[in-house]
Amino acid sequence: MNKPVNALPVRLTLLFVSTLTVMAGATIAPSLPAMRQFFASVNNADFLVRLVLTAPALFIAIGAPIVGVLIDKFGRKPLLTLALAVYGIAGSSGLWLDSLGFILVGRALLGMSVAGVMVTATALIADYYVGAARGQFLGLQAAFMALGGVVFLTFGGFLADVNWRLPFLIYLVALILIPCVVFLLPEPIKNSSGDISSEETNTELPIAVIATTYIAALLSQIVFYMIPVQLPFYLKDLVNANASQSGLAIAFATFFSAVTSLLYQRIKSRFSFLSIYAIAFLNIAVGYGFISLAKSFPVVMGGLAITGLGLGLLTPNMTFCLTSITPQMARGRVLGGLTTSFFLGQFCSPLISQPLSLKVGLSATYGAGAVMMLVMSLITVIMLVRWK
Repeated sequence: MNKPVNALPVRLTLLFVSTLTVMAGATIAPSLPAMRQFFASVNNADFLVRLVLTAPALFIAIGAPIVGVLIDKFGRKPLLTLALAVYGIAGSSGLWLDSLGFILVGRALLGMSVAGVMVTATALIADYYVGAARGQFLGLQAAFMALGGVVFLTFGGFLADVNWRLPFLIYLVALILIPCVVFLLPEPIKNSSGDISSEETNTELPIAVIATTYIAALLSQIVFYMIPVQLPFYLKDLVNANASQSGLAIAFATFFSAVTSLLYQRIKSRFSFLSIYAIAFLNIAVGYGFISLAKSFPVVMGGLAITGLGLGLLTPNMTFCLTSITPQMARGRVLGGLTTSFFLGQFCSPLISQPLSLKVGLSATYGAGAVMMLVMSLITVIMLVRWK
């Protein structure tokens, strides 16, 4: 397996497939204000338009555990191929649908397909690589996801300035990747003695570590997704920003996220999993503090940069931690649970932040996110001290 999985076409296919997960929701974030205006006559349009952004997250959360069970039982490639086809068709449906309700149905199908893409792609990476090589590739995966976000968000912002429907075009890129998956990716051999490293011989699942990671993923995503969901409206109120400026601002955070993701394996070689969590949560807390107190666009951008540095460490750290302690036969299910935690947090984000912002304002809402991340960082530091 070493020769084919290290081949450049295999690596590029896995990386480009991974970028589809981050663009699932955030790509259309710059379109939200114009979409709200288009559907102004619809009851609860303000809430429903935000739901268009986050509805995929709920169905990713629902679908991910199912995907995890299926790929552990039947293999990775068939489900990944089907997921890419549904992704392209359902994701682009906003181009031609005039009903907000039907657009939400399309977003639900998109979410189910993203569950298939995200869980399967990450499971393939964990199957192909072990040890430091796995940590390095997971960091590279997170970096590609973030850089993909920069490209898709920036492009989506400019397209949204032309027409709010045009960013839906970007989802069609998934169809181009289907032949790459079919012809380039090898199906991993299950439980072959030659393919299992010493770190994977343990068949017991560390439930406490898995559950704690799931909770951290849920809470961090509730806070993080306030950026794509609320930032366009926050910038509109703050500096009367247009869609392209909002897209650039969100992409700015993802760019800095890519920087730390690329450096993840170097950082991991010097720090423990818990230490990296503490650093990441603290960065997000400081970044959100700047956003909350900002009176100008540059200050918001500075806060987004600091936030991005923390975000870039979280995903590879969680994934590397869980895949390092999980046997191959249960890897799909454990990664499915992690994916559910991530996207359940994204779905819950507007359900929590929108009522809060209506009551205290968006500035104070970002401040509340900063406090939550600071508390999580302090809890992690306490755990570090106690376990030394």
